[in-house]
Amino acid sequence: MLIKNIIDYLDSQTHPEYQEDYDNSGFLLGDPAQPCTGALIALDLTDAVVDEAIERGVNLIVTHHPFIFSGVKRITPLNATGRLIFKLIKNGMAVYAAHTNLDNLADGVNGVLAQVLGLTDCHILRPLQGQDSPLVGAGLVGQLPYPLPAEAFLQQVKLSLGLPLLRLSDITQQVVSSVAICGGAGSFLIDDAIAAGAAAFLTGDLKYHDFQRAQGRITLVDIGHFESEQFSKQLIYSIISKKFSNFACFISQRGRSFVNYI
Repeated sequence: MLIKNIIDYLDSQTHPEYQEDYDNSGFLLGDPAQPCTGALIALDLTDAVVDEAIERGVNLIVTHHPFIFSGVKRITPLNATGRLIFKLIKNGMAVYAAHTNLDNLADGVNGVLAQVLGLTDCHILRPLQGQDSPLVGAGLVGQLPYPLPAEAFLQQVKLSLGLPLLRLSDITQQVVSSVAICGGAGSFLIDDAIAAGAAAFLTGDLKYHDFQRAQGRITLVDIGHFESEQFSKQLIYSIISKKFSNFACFISQRGRSFVNYI
């Protein structure tokens, strides 16, 4: 089994061509002709994740967030990215990322989040420009199995996602049935969620003035960037395992959010 075999299959399933223009998804580092000893799946590439891969004896790391996002002008041990690159190359590692392309698939990051939240009858909030498929685009809107009082719905969200708290705007509808979601930073979809008639929009990285935009039209709920994408690890794991059932594939136990709560 070569690293190229895994990369080619990931490309066919996560469709790097659907990534946003600003993104840097796909095969980021390594020798594709090298035999693959196994894969480690993580949300972010960190020193702890690389150490875990080394300890497990695997030489491919697949992440959701690309660790090389914008141009790298210097590769030295004096910055975090440079140190990671040195460490990865020294240990013969390869790195692949499936980011906004996985966000833009209806059965990708948002699809898994919708399943966890129990949403049904989901459809894309904003179709990807230039794509005719109704299954490609940003965000999802779906229905709860049955309407819930807003407070009960919010408590269910906290329980389902393992959240210690929620940040939200004023509650605009006391009963919730239609819910819009976007894993990661989704403030750009607020107007789309309102236009779709959702009672609530769940996403991450909402700013103060984003909440102001709700203006009594929708309940905005910040569920955290990491927390909204936490299930992408299981998603990537299932993609690889379904094809390569006898392949050593692991979900990282050391990846964690960069945000702490007290």
